[in-house]
Amino acid sequence: MEKCYKGHVLLLPYPGQGHINPMLHFSRRLISKGLKVTLLNSIFISNTMHFGSSIGSVHLDVISDGFDIGGFAESASIDDYLSRLKAAGSRTLSDLIKKYRESSDPVDCVIYEPFLPWALDVAKEHGLFAAAFFTQPCAVDFIYYNIHHKLLKLPVSSTPVSISGLPLLELRDLPSFLNVPASYPAYFEMVLNQFSNTEKADYILINTFYKLEKEVVDAMSKVCPVLTIGPTVPSKYLDKRIQNDDEYGLDLYTLDASISLNWLTTKPPRSVIYVAFGSMADLSNKQMEELAWGLQTSNFNFLWVVRVSEQPKLPKSFLQYLGDKGLIVNWSPQVKLLQDEAIGCFFSHCGWNSTIEALSLGVPMVGMPQWTDQPPNAKLVEDVWKVGVRVKVNEEGIVSREEIKNCIREVMEGERSREIRGNCEKWKELAIEAISEGGTSDKNIDEFVSKLISSKCI
Repeated sequence: MEKCYKGHVLLLPYPGQGHINPMLHFSRRLISKGLKVTLLNSIFISNTMHFGSSIGSVHLDVISDGFDIGGFAESASIDDYLSRLKAAGSRTLSDLIKKYRESSDPVDCVIYEPFLPWALDVAKEHGLFAAAFFTQPCAVDFIYYNIHHKLLKLPVSSTPVSISGLPLLELRDLPSFLNVPASYPAYFEMVLNQFSNTEKADYILINTFYKLEKEVVDAMSKVCPVLTIGPTVPSKYLDKRIQNDDEYGLDLYTLDASISLNWLTTKPPRSVIYVAFGSMADLSNKQMEELAWGLQTSNFNFLWVVRVSEQPKLPKSFLQYLGDKGLIVNWSPQVKLLQDEAIGCFFSHCGWNSTIEALSLGVPMVGMPQWTDQPPNAKLVEDVWKVGVRVKVNEEGIVSREEIKNCIREVMEGERSREIRGNCEKWKELAIEAISEGGTSDKNIDEFVSKLISSKCI
């Protein structure tokens, strides 16, 4: 006998691992509340990953991004990609909604990433309930909201910048697009366009939890229907209420988890620096050299994730003297590593997925932000949540090996290390509280599901 669902939801992330994974985990939360969920990927990503019809309980389907054979690499530019994604994505999303309408599982709601505002237009053209799902923290979302509505004017001519609910921000604390808008004009336009039509959305869902960003959530809630629904970390590491919710189930890179995990078993508790910069960071040869020798001279064990394309930048002499003190891998099961007792610190670019995972698992951080939302995330890590430190860049735009070494030592054994660890434990407990039964995020998800179900009856 077929299972009876309260409603059917399509989830549409921007095509990229750091965007797909939070939605995949949120899908499992919605399923636990009685909804049927279909997670949409691009045809290219689906074919590349050889997906079947589902990942566990999450049903999968596809739309086109206009580059079904080669994906983003096939496009002439980011402008070209986003233009084709909008045209092909709008058409195929609409076709998909029509297809489901003619089946026994018609779609009731579209949850879309606001980098794709056209998805909201399609949902409303079909009369569907719709919600934006922000994969960046509320603080960053509200900065972009203020810019889009011209409450914060560009270029920023003087600092500190004052935005309701946020600490005073210096230039180095703002999203990178604000410092040099011309550097990535298409991306800059994309992040600002997130708010181009959100007044039509029934809810704005943010991957954070209330007590983590209370002040800015309260400020943004005065102008948008905000619900905090995070952290989107597998249930195994938080409330343990969802069965078989251990890993994300999606990795766009080849990995062998046993290499990292077996190596960690040989290391004492809190003795390893875990180093990872996500799927997009592109460090210069000089910065890779400084990072390598900074890790080596810190005299701590380290596990460094270096993508295959980045590995030629590693100094040959560094690799020769690596020994058993360091391990270089091309990818890693990050959440599994962060919860390992051998990890003492996370040296990170401060992308939001990495940051909220570290906060949820109680891992101290050293932040070395690169671009987009990472600078403000690093500001919050050091000065608001006080769970780590942020490196300083020299006059040449490089973080020196000495600075890297000193920041690692400060977090691992310095004067602030005890305070940092205490704060890490506090935020870990609050993250678990938020997503557990009766917590703020759990109640918000219940509210969303309830409103969705009631909208079907109108």
